[in-house]
Amino acid sequence: MHIRRLSLHQVRRFDTVELAPKPGINLITGDNGAGKTSVLEALHVMAYGRSFRGRVRDGLVRQGREALDVFVEWDEQREGAETPTRRKAGLRHSGQEWKGRLDGEDVAQLGTLCAALAVVTFEPGSHALVSGGGEPRRRFLDWGLFHVEPDFMGLWRRYSRALKQRNALLKQGGHAHALDAWDRELAEAGEPLTTRRQHYLERLQERTVELAAVLAPNLGIQSLSLSPGWRKQEVSLSDALLLARERDRMAGYTSVGPHRADWSVGFETIPGRDALSRGQAKLTALTCLLAQAEDYAEQRGEWPVIALDDLSSELDRHHQARVLERLKAGPAQIFITATEVPAALIDATDITRFHVEHGQVQPVP
Repeated sequence: MHIRRLSLHQVRRFDTVELAPKPGINLITGDNGAGKTSVLEALHVMAYGRSFRGRVRDGLVRQGREALDVFVEWDEQREGAETPTRRKAGLRHSGQEWKGRLDGEDVAQLGTLCAALAVVTFEPGSHALVSGGGEPRRRFLDWGLFHVEPDFMGLWRRYSRALKQRNALLKQGGHAHALDAWDRELAEAGEPLTTRRQHYLERLQERTVELAAVLAPNLGIQSLSLSPGWRKQEVSLSDALLLARERDRMAGYTSVGPHRADWSVGFETIPGRDALSRGQAKLTALTCLLAQAEDYAEQRGEWPVIALDDLSSELDRHHQARVLERLKAGPAQIFITATEVPAALIDATDITRFHVEHGQVQPVP
């Protein structure tokens, strides 16, 4: 997956920006506050429907403007095809409403647009994947499954709709027969959803352990373990929902199920994520993200786009060198932002450079 054109309009401090990135490493440099991160942020919005720095309405749209626009054109290698397919996607977002187009057609659901372009992003807040709450870890699992198992999105939506209906009934004091129906729906979607997550994490574990031994051997990553969101080894999801019903009535929400799932990283000598330093959490998160990217490449036959924001301040030069050496060995297209050329790339001649200054992004000869 190689982006050929990235166009931004009314994104933070930018009026209009056009980039023509190349395969391999694309390095975007500039002073602090110049807008380097905004370029990756806009790419992230197209791929995830949200910014990694907060909600779209919280400053991503340029001040005084009604909406932002992002347009991406990329080449995608489809299975069985001899040559790549050129694809196009556009998104207009006001922070309240959005409109999207994919390959010339309007899209009705933002998830459809996001599922088309695969971007793995590492940014200063990525340590939350390891040290934060369970939501980013659930999103991590589901992102991988959305992209490598086409029918997972339907399963996830089915579960989400049933959960919304059950929670509404709980708040209204709904009749037991109505709750029985939504419990069945939750169980029928939630059990296979959890099985998919479990199998995916097991596959990812092997790759993560191998990758950690290369990128960050001192971490001693040994395992990835899923907590499904209920006592799965003891009861079915259907029974767990029934057992929790009275408690859920009092609370007004569903307290068990895949929406409460989590996963954790096991280390050789570190007792758990609470004992990790910020630097260790960042390295662990980056290792998991790159393992996910490599799994995507194996399953889909092409790499996702890799976006690394503020790389020099997030990793010391030794870990930078290890990460970039690993990535350069493959065909991934990589976007890196930094205030100056990272030490690991000072002597590199095969990179494409851009510089951000005065609201403009210009190629560097």
